[in-house]
Amino acid sequence: METFASLGVDPVLSAALEERGITQPFSIQALTIADALAGRDVCGKAKTGSGKTLAFGLPLLQRLKASSPDGPRGLVLVPTRELALQVSAELQPLGEAMGLAVVTVYGGAPIERQAALLEKGADVVVATPGRLIDLIERKVASVAELDVVVVDEADRMADMGFLPQVEWILRHTTVNTRPCCSAPPSTAWWKPWCSGTRPTPCTTRWNPPA
Repeated sequence: METFASLGVDPVLSAALEERGITQPFSIQALTIADALAGRDVCGKAKTGSGKTLAFGLPLLQRLKASSPDGPRGLVLVPTRELALQVSAELQPLGEAMGLAVVTVYGGAPIERQAALLEKGADVVVATPGRLIDLIERKVASVAELDVVVVDEADRMADMGFLPQVEWILRHTTVNTRPCCSAPPSTAWWKPWCSGTRPTPCTTRWNPPA
């Protein structure tokens, strides 16, 4: 029987999951976690509710170094405020277990309060693209020191017209930043970016609907 430990998940994270009654990985997690932990670029495709957040969140938290004064080391881009809050709620307790601060920024909330949270220090930022760009332009956020970027619900992001903002953000990361994509089965826009600009191609893992 596959476990989080057998996939290489840190014992601290495994224990935090067990406290929540989560002991066995879902299919998309079993398919992607080992690749992501190994530092490979991953495109994971699975339906909503299949466990994608932990599929990218566990490797993200495990692989991060401490933040630098210049900005966070991990970024999760999401299309909506609601998804930002959902992802943060999933990652924050796991981040605390690893000694990592998770900060959430999105439109429709006071930008000054979000800027203050970033200035206190953030290891992982969960953000909607437009609000993150606003904060970057105000020089209170940076993507220059990122180790890992996740684009969650990538197709929905494109459908909502956020692709130019996502591409702008990705262009401002470094070549050493490791991307991870979480999306429904059609990811036509993601693959050319990944294979065209990365030193190694994406590893695609698809958990098809039952």
